[in-house]
Amino acid sequence: MEALTSYPKEKIKVLLLENISQLAVNTFLKQGYTQVERLTKALSEAELMEAIKDVHLLGIRSKTKVTAGVLKQAKKLQAIGCFCIGVNQVNLEMATNEGVAVFNAPYSNTRSVAELVIAAAIMLIRRIPDKNISAHKGIWLKDASGSFELRGKTLGIIGYGNIGSQVSVLAEALGMKVIFYDVETKLPLGNASDVRSLKELVGQADVVTLHVPETDQTKNLISEEILSFFKKGSILINYARGEVVDIPALAQALKAGALSGAAIDVFPQEPEKNGDVFTTPLQNLPNVLLTPHIGGSTQEAQQNIGEDVSAKLLVYLEKGVSLGSHTIPALSLPPHAGAHRILHIHKNVPGVLSQINGQLSSHNINIVGQYLKTNDTIGYVVVDVDKQLSKQATMLLKEVPNTIKVRLLY
Repeated sequence: MEALTSYPKEKIKVLLLENISQLAVNTFLKQGYTQVERLTKALSEAELMEAIKDVHLLGIRSKTKVTAGVLKQAKKLQAIGCFCIGVNQVNLEMATNEGVAVFNAPYSNTRSVAELVIAAAIMLIRRIPDKNISAHKGIWLKDASGSFELRGKTLGIIGYGNIGSQVSVLAEALGMKVIFYDVETKLPLGNASDVRSLKELVGQADVVTLHVPETDQTKNLISEEILSFFKKGSILINYARGEVVDIPALAQALKAGALSGAAIDVFPQEPEKNGDVFTTPLQNLPNVLLTPHIGGSTQEAQQNIGEDVSAKLLVYLEKGVSLGSHTIPALSLPPHAGAHRILHIHKNVPGVLSQINGQLSSHNINIVGQYLKTNDTIGYVVVDVDKQLSKQATMLLKEVPNTIKVRLLY
């Protein structure tokens, strides 16, 4: 079916921040969207409030904060693509209320993070960071003291989701015993087994790795108290979120010798851009690997993310398909020949669908296809109507009470 967007493609503005993959830019250009701006840096709230006024699609990574103030200025914004795993940098409540779809790529860099976790575990359990520093200083430390194999050791995974479960598989392939703790019931892969509590996990594991989101419940999850339950000489790896670990408490545990090493990739406060000064209490401690939030930063991951998120943005913009959105209820209505499609986003109150159908039927507008899906806050209706009456139908739907946004798609 020939389907053209109701708004000319050459007038749709796409803004991509934080050095998003050129592949995403090329995807939009190939589909006929000519106003695609790509910046290598994040924008401050004030800068974004100014830049977003005429933007229809916004692409960001983890540093750009899409606040309520930004969304109030985004009068034309249809969707936000988070070219990363998380969406906590977007005010999802405000985006939902404004009818802005928010997408991300929850699976695209899973392998990249999982491989680096295993690599960090090997480096730390062999005390490679210390030996590397000594070699660079011209000191020869050929010593097996404190160096071990991963085989036969216990890996404790906190958060058995997409990344945690893949780390589990890789670890078992290396001969490790895997235990995990998750607040939700998860099906173990391979021979992994779950434990009942966080304290039980850290007390048994030789290596502990974190794979949890940043929420109020996970802030300082690894606290001074929990660190006191860690197995003597164990290793902590955090490639999840910066707020999950109490960094000063971890530094103290490392200095006291309670832990034998740590690999930290994410921090509570991170520099805005490359080259900025970075400080942490973990600097200059023995057997500690510090990396600048690069867990998912591989060429393969960035390509996968670019393909995944740009595809979701395009299919929402051009077909109204909202699968994978964190704000708009998930809908996918197949196209109908000879019909035009209208998208209607409204507050989730009783009777809206009845009013939509009443408005259309009272003007003898035939509905060819219709889907409705709601969440706690809003409802999303995709309706296909006869081509000849689509403009009139769009105007009628804008008059329905509790309407947030109406768009004639094609």
